Amino acid sequence: MRKYRIRIGLDVDDTLYECNSYAVTILNQRHPDEEPMKIEEIKSWSACGRHGEERLALYADPEFVRTQPITPGAQEFVKKLAEIADVFFVTAVPAGCMSARALRLVQDFPEIPPRNIIMGTRKDIIALDIMLDDGSHNISSSRAAYPVLFRKPWNTDLSGLLSVNSYDDFLHFCEMVRDSFAENFPSLGNGGVLCLVGPSGSSKTEIASGLTELGGFEKPLTSTTRPRRNTEGEEAYRFISEEQFVREMKAGRYIETTVYSGYHFGTSKQDIDPIVDRGNIAVIPIDICGAITLKNLYRDRAMLVFTRRDRSAAIKSIIGRDIDIEDKTRRIMSLDFEYRNSEVCDVEINVGDDIKAAINQILELIRQT
Repeated sequence: MRKYRIRIGLDVDDTLYECNSYAVTILNQRHPDEEPMKIEEIKSWSACGRHGEERLALYADPEFVRTQPITPGAQEFVKKLAEIADVFFVTAVPAGCMSARALRLVQDFPEIPPRNIIMGTRKDIIALDIMLDDGSHNISSSRAAYPVLFRKPWNTDLSGLLSVNSYDDFLHFCEMVRDSFAENFPSLGNGGVLCLVGPSGSSKTEIASGLTELGGFEKPLTSTTRPRRNTEGEEAYRFISEEQFVREMKAGRYIETTVYSGYHFGTSKQDIDPIVDRGNIAVIPIDICGAITLKNLYRDRAMLVFTRRDRSAAIKSIIGRDIDIEDKTRRIMSLDFEYRNSEVCDVEINVGDDIKAAINQILELIRQT
């Protein structure tokens, strides 16, 4: 029987072609006497920040569309993707730019038939198996079975969305979906990585702490820009400034980074490998974006465990936390997105008020591998 080829949609601007960064370059050339703009100044696809209206006008200029630089690695990425799926370009451009956009796509990605180019602003009515887009507004309204956010500086406003940091992570995710998770079940008997994925308030941190009190489990020191809570010790995270985090990220310190509730989190390979090499299990409470990255890196030595907790209990936990009201609101609003992430984890456990019972469920899962 012929295996079903999944249908994957790819956004174009800032997914395959540089858009915001290209606009920043042009604006800096036009305004040489001003302090140069940085890509981090762009917080959304609206006319925000300096020269916002001028930036939006560029996106409606056919010459801009004709000359957009292709993102490094995009062509090889699309070639690999086309080997495992039917690929569609889903792009929103003004009518006057449609010809320029279509010509570029046909020229740069010849393995994708022109009939698979879909243009229009109503991305919310397009039903595909998987959709990759850097616009959080498109992902949150997508009809795709698996809408995936491509992490960029301007899409950190939502937490909990299924997201990836790189082409390689997305390719691995698509392979996971295509194979319906038919790969060998992860084996952590000789050491590995245990990713605890679940909504805010699902006791991930408490479970991780309980596991590390047992022999054979260690928690790598994750870096974060989040302020230390009153209930946390200095050893809970490596607490650093956003400026330092960005410098270290650009220098390649982290194998995975993500943004949760507006704060950056990053994990270093140097913090994980020694644990795994000792034959122990690195246990990490992490969002789905980071979990997919670690799954891609460690493959069958990484287990993604979704910690499901009753919604009302999760909300009560969030409300009772020592965090500001804005952070609480973001976490509660992201719950629906986060519960959906259970579909891409290796296994799911139910977490009640008994943390020891949840820990025992995980121990039993590891013993069975």
